[in-house]
Amino acid sequence: MPWDPRIESLLGRYPALRAVGNTPLVPVETFRRELPDVEVLVKMESLNPGGSLKDRPVLRMLLGALADGRLQPGKTVLDSSSGNAGIAYAMIGRIIGHPVEIVIPENASAERKKRMQAHGARLIFTDALQGYDEALREVHRRHRANPDRYFFCDQYSNDDNWRAHYETTAVEILEQTGGRLTHVVLGVGTGGTVTGVGRRLKEHDPAIRVICIVPEVFPGIEGLKPLGRPEDIVPAILDEKVIDERIDVTVDEAYAMCVRLARAGFFVGQSSGAYMVGVEHIARRERRGRFVTVFNDIGERYFSTRLWD
Repeated sequence: MPWDPRIESLLGRYPALRAVGNTPLVPVETFRRELPDVEVLVKMESLNPGGSLKDRPVLRMLLGALADGRLQPGKTVLDSSSGNAGIAYAMIGRIIGHPVEIVIPENASAERKKRMQAHGARLIFTDALQGYDEALREVHRRHRANPDRYFFCDQYSNDDNWRAHYETTAVEILEQTGGRLTHVVLGVGTGGTVTGVGRRLKEHDPAIRVICIVPEVFPGIEGLKPLGRPEDIVPAILDEKVIDERIDVTVDEAYAMCVRLARAGFFVGQSSGAYMVGVEHIARRERRGRFVTVFNDIGERYFSTRLWD
């Protein structure tokens, strides 16, 4: 799947980044015996070079900023992350020659912290009890205090975030399914995936149902953002009009599904488990359909958490 022409023109300079995208869509048979009229297909995003779905938007945001001159030589890339986007920033920043600073909740998994540090990123930690929104507040404080030092990528407000999924993730799904699907199950971290994929799929077929997973507030599900309370920060790029239904999922439900998927041969992280909980919920209600979801990353990224205890 070709990228936007601005991005394509820069990929010749950084050929390693062509490994981002074009992930396989594979069947998951976990519910097939009980629900024979339900087909579940999953995008294997852990096969991106940074190990997660976040390689796609970070690549487009950084190369887009290079193309239009917003990311100048010597600038430090700054953003907040729960972990996977931070890894993508650290990896891609190193390849294009820019230092990276990531503001991250201190309860992010140790594996993700070490991966960011391995690429040379500087990490700034915020109080886990204050949630991911505190990391968002802190990254804005740092940028305001030193705007000349930083290129603040601001994935929550950056339209290149959702466009990456509109132009690549969704188009790959349509190509790989022949355009035939009934439901797509996603969640909100920054809002980029559900917005970009949802818009493109709805343009193709307005009957496709977009299901959004909503995590509990605490301890939460890494990579997914609680929404609905007055104090919750809603991502500026989130298009809530594309969402047809929301499903509440607890971290314990997500963990249990990750174990179940591991028994079936898929070793995934907790947000992927949460998505599959949502797939099962809708599939058991509807009893038929062709469902697409995303395995955002891989289970090794969570050995230091209680996920695999």
